[in-house]
Formats: sequence, C-alpha cells, structure tokens
Amino acid sequence: MTRSGFVTLVGRPNVGKSSLLNAMCGRKVSIVSDKPQTTRRQVRGVVNRGDGQIVFVDTPGLHKPVTALGERVNSAALDSLSDVDIVCLVVDATQPVGSGDSWVASRLDASKAVVVLNKIDAVSRDVIVQQLAKLAELDAESYFPVSARTSEGVPALVDHLVSRLPEGPLYYPEDVISDLSETDWIAELVREELLGIMRDELPYSIATRVVDVEGDRVVCEILVERESQKGMVVGRSGSILKRVRQKVRQQLPAGTKLELKVKVDKDWQRRPDRIERLGY
Repeated sequence: MTRSGFVTLVGRPNVGKSSLLNAMCGRKVSIVSDKPQTTRRQVRGVVNRGDGQIVFVDTPGLHKPVTALGERVNSAALDSLSDVDIVCLVVDATQPVGSGDSWVASRLDASKAVVVLNKIDAVSRDVIVQQLAKLAELDAESYFPVSARTSEGVPALVDHLVSRLPEGPLYYPEDVISDLSETDWIAELVREELLGIMRDELPYSIATRVVDVEGDRVVCEILVERESQKGMVVGRSGSILKRVRQKVRQQLPAGTKLELKVKVDKDWQRRPDRIERLGY
C-alpha cells in the first residue's frame, strides 16, 4: 500500500519551517537564515519512502504586512492551507506561545492539524512540557516536539505524517526532491548568502533572479531599491559579491561560472507589478 499527499508547513516568521523542511527531506531544499521572511514563495520538498510519498509545502511566515511584498507572501501562505491533506503548525519552543500562534491556528482545520514544537534543543525539558501544555489548548490532531537542528523527533514526525496520508499515486517521480527550477534555486542561494552577510533592513530590499544561462555560465541579477544600497551590496572593491560568489559556487556543479550583477529597481517591494514579475 502506497500513501501519498500534501503537507503544508505554516507558522509565524522565524520559527524554523525551512530548517524543518530540510531536516525532513534529508537535504537542503529551502534556503535558511536568521532573518524573518526569508521564505517569500511556496517551496515544495518531496520525501520518497517505500511506504509513501510526502509533498511538503514550505510557506512564508505569517505576519502583519506593511508592504505589497508582505501582503503577497501572506497570501501565498494562506493559500497553501486549502487542498492539502495535513497542515503542520510550527511553533518556536524558545518563544512564549502567543496571539500570533493562535491567529494562525484559528485558520486551520483542527482535524488535520499537527502542531510541531521546534527548537527543543534550545530549551529545558520543563519548558517543553509547559509549551506542549499550552499548545494543547489548540485542540490539534497531534503534537510533536522536534529539533530541526539536531533532527531529534523528526523521524517520528515523518512516520506519523506518512501514516495519516491517504492511499494514492506518486505526485512526483521518485528522483525529484524539489519543485524549484535550477535557475530559481541558484537565485535563492545567492539571496541566502546575502542574507547571511547583510545586516539591518537591507536584506528586505534585496531580490535575486537569474537573467541569463549559456552553457555553464549563469548570470544572476541582484535587485536593490535605492542607489545608496548598491554599494553596500557590492562591498569595497567588490568584496561582498566575491564572498557570495564563492559560497554559492561551492553548492553548484563543478565548473559553473557565476556572474553577479547589482541593479537598482526603485521601491520594488512596494510595487505589485514588480513583485509579480519577480515570481513572488
């Protein structure tokens, strides 16, 4: 008997949804950083096992939007709640269970909701017990304490999710692990490295897209909102771009020639037409 279906990961920003997705898939399929709103679009990761296939949908963190981009990523997350078999509400064990978690939970069908308490490696057992007791008020189908960083509890969670899926066909070939195209993945890797380097508010003004591929040559464009930000991204004598290029190339096939170009697209994250064109 083969089980298959779709499982969405939802929650507040920075609760570790992308890290958890990577842990369950056994490899990196979604970029990760300590910046909220790292994920801007739905990303699918596929887990293939002898007894079934899970198609995970990673979503942007739900938050109070202040820009057109914020509204778009919120919409992407909420859209993911329909037509799925299971919804995993991911909660940060290091933070008090608050109104934000309750707000997200109120939009879920409790009968197909699994609450995942993440980051348990960073808190004491007493805190874990207290958090789970508080989360029990959400009346979800089940509860799992896990650590995406150490993978503690992750295998048990995946086993449970497979057992809850209906019998069905494989939605993706068994060798597929993500629905991101190669060019979108490269653009995301570039943005991930920039998020790790840049500080303050600049990361939210950055977008990336691959604009040209020819043989093993890939050109990735980095968009910023103001001319003053361009120099910050380039760095002194191109130092930041050099660091980003080196780190991304380590994750690409040998021989890939990666070119990075920085372009100003004024206030792009406040312009719905630009957000649409960037694929968010």
